[in-house]
Amino acid sequence: MSLQSRPRAGGALFGLAKSRLKPEEFIQVSDAVPGMDGFLKAAPKQSTGSPLGSVTSALPGEAGGLASVAGSFKKLGLSPDMVSKFVPVLTQFVHSKGGATAASLLAGALK
Repeated sequence: MSLQSRPRAGGALFGLAKSRLKPEEFIQVSDAVPGMDGFLKAAPKQSTGSPLGSVTSALPGEAGGLASVAGSFKKLGLSPDMVSKFVPVLTQFVHSKGGATAASLLAGALK
């Protein structure tokens, strides 16, 4: 994964977490991540109403809930299976910065 695509990929996942968490829960995650606004702004814009087609079907079974992020990863030139590989990296980063509670909230939102 290129250095340029990392903040954008992270932003796509953080954006998904933000949409799935209650505001007070996302604040806990956001407070653990320096520059969260930058991550969210760096995320590729989602096309509304565009089917993900083969991108979604290429995701492993348990990562199917992350299908909405697969399109963003594809826009970054990353394969859809990178979504499920990037989640534990991001969760560990949040754990190291903000502790177990913030990491648990993020992990739950990205299932």
